[in-house]
Amino acid sequence: GDTGAQPIAVAPFATPPDINFDVAGIVEADLVRSGLFTALPRADMLETPSAVSQVDYRNWRAVGMENLVIGSLSRSPKGGVAVRFFLLDVYRGQQVLGFDMPAVTPDQLRVVSHQIADLIYEKLTGTKGYFNTQIAYVTASGYGLARRFELIVADADGYNPRTIAASRETLMSPAWSPDGKKLAYVGYEKGRSAIFIHTLATGELRKLVSERGINGAPVWSPDGSKMIVTLSFETNPDLYLIDIASGQRRRLTDHFAIDVEANFSPDGNTVAFTSDRGGSAQVYLMPTAGGEPRRLTFQGKQNQRPRFSPDGKSIAVVNNDGGRYSIALVDVQTGAMRKLSEGPLDESPSFAPNGAVIIYSTIGRGGAELATVTVDGRVRQRMRQPGEVREPAWGPYSR
Repeated sequence: GDTGAQPIAVAPFATPPDINFDVAGIVEADLVRSGLFTALPRADMLETPSAVSQVDYRNWRAVGMENLVIGSLSRSPKGGVAVRFFLLDVYRGQQVLGFDMPAVTPDQLRVVSHQIADLIYEKLTGTKGYFNTQIAYVTASGYGLARRFELIVADADGYNPRTIAASRETLMSPAWSPDGKKLAYVGYEKGRSAIFIHTLATGELRKLVSERGINGAPVWSPDGSKMIVTLSFETNPDLYLIDIASGQRRRLTDHFAIDVEANFSPDGNTVAFTSDRGGSAQVYLMPTAGGEPRRLTFQGKQNQRPRFSPDGKSIAVVNNDGGRYSIALVDVQTGAMRKLSEGPLDESPSFAPNGAVIIYSTIGRGGAELATVTVDGRVRQRMRQPGEVREPAWGPYSR
């Protein structure tokens, strides 16, 4: 059966007149974007309390709410801003969660808002929230000699974008390290591709590999010590396992077909990848230690760009069926497939760290843009960013 979204009300937080920031609005937007909650419009609220003692639960039962969030902002003695919030069970008439968040500078209030949404989400669903995480993606703007590519890191809701790398030549395939401190990506220097590792805190840039031919599709091992890449300098494009510290490499596939787009299972023991060894691009699984690959996907003309879910039970793929490219979810054990998006040109799926949502790129009115879909396929949303936006990668939880 289909489970309906939970009704929740997020009342406006009491805010000092010198602070112009709507914490409650961001908390509400985060919860609604998850697809698991439906929020009461502020115009329909019969009261706007900011303390538990001010709440008349009858007013919230009358409008069919199950849960209520209230809160307030205040200036701390050192000049920061402190946020207090409460999550209330309307039908039981009692508090189920309450926090005094540490005081922050005003420019950190968006982070605090995401943290509050994470706490509420986890309390009500039993699953860790993902709102205070980051995404990376590539944008392209301009034409001809003015064409410009940028690698961007932003909050999970698309706000606070900052440029990590910029080039007149193509940037591709951003991949987060497991600790969220580094990004690997493919860049070009005078027409030759290379795989780079960028340290976010310092800006340090390391060139990991730059062989002749293809240097593509980097993906980190779960422990962050190794990386699988696609190289073509020996024969056809094949998969290579590289030790990041030493640079030593081991060839994983050796086939006349094209093997690309690898991805580690969460335990690091299995590799999913795209290969045309069966006549069309399909997803295969093989042990990281080596062995004969097993074909996983059979539905549709092609299946590409596999990405394991955080629990390792499913793989998101780009499914080509009748010329429409859509995001689909494949069961690792049975191979059963379920389509999550409608296409016609969806690509580059990436799971949120809790596995509940997938971000991907799609074609909108203004060109390529980002979109999200819940893993049950019920809620799809667009994230409009400037320029053409492609190849999103959802970052891990911060450590």
